[in-house]
Amino acid sequence: MTSNISHGFFVTGTDTEVGKTLISGALILKLREAGMRTIGFKPVVAGTYIDVNGQILNEDLETLRIASGLNSREQSLCPYVLDEPAAPHIIAKKNDIYLDPNIILGDLHSLSQQFGTVVVEGAGGFLVPLNEQDDLADLAQAIDFPVIIVVGMRLGCINHALLTCEAIQSRQLTIAGWVANMLLEEMPLFDENIQSLKERIFAPFLGVIPTLPQRLQKSDNAPYSIEALRFAAGHIKLPE
Repeated sequence: MTSNISHGFFVTGTDTEVGKTLISGALILKLREAGMRTIGFKPVVAGTYIDVNGQILNEDLETLRIASGLNSREQSLCPYVLDEPAAPHIIAKKNDIYLDPNIILGDLHSLSQQFGTVVVEGAGGFLVPLNEQDDLADLAQAIDFPVIIVVGMRLGCINHALLTCEAIQSRQLTIAGWVANMLLEEMPLFDENIQSLKERIFAPFLGVIPTLPQRLQKSDNAPYSIEALRFAAGHIKLPE
């Protein structure tokens, strides 16, 4: 598994449903505002819905399209779109689909030829399997982009964040920074948890995304709005 993709970031999270898509979209907006031709990409997604026009869509991909300035009919951002929302390797095996890292890298390389910067959003956490041999960490290592960690701020996040850091560093990858994402549930001792993470993660702290205001929260089977992405973008900084 090799890659010759030029520039971008790999966004991973401490778990599933911690805000990777929101932060990936916000990063794309900030990079585009900085004058960089940027697009989003996902190696695999699991879970689709049918919109009012009868299109089969995935909410993460549609969020990345919105951030990238594309409509739902423009540009494939993911080579493997699985209908059932579960661990991708399990759903793929159930449907006799082989998630081939070389196909993923080929599609990513094609995108990178058209766009100067690609924000690659992982699926779930850093070590999620793709098939019986490969996982997302192997893919991230082949891509060799600096990694941005999204920490979902809830009980257990310190352990999850530090384990994620160790896994990334064991692959000799650079951690470009980390973002704290406040989830819907209120976290006790939030500031103390942030301080503990700052003292233990030896990478730049890129900011805190507050809980989205009610009007910006995403409904099921829908992407984040451009307003929600702009809100998030206003609370983080780009890695140097």
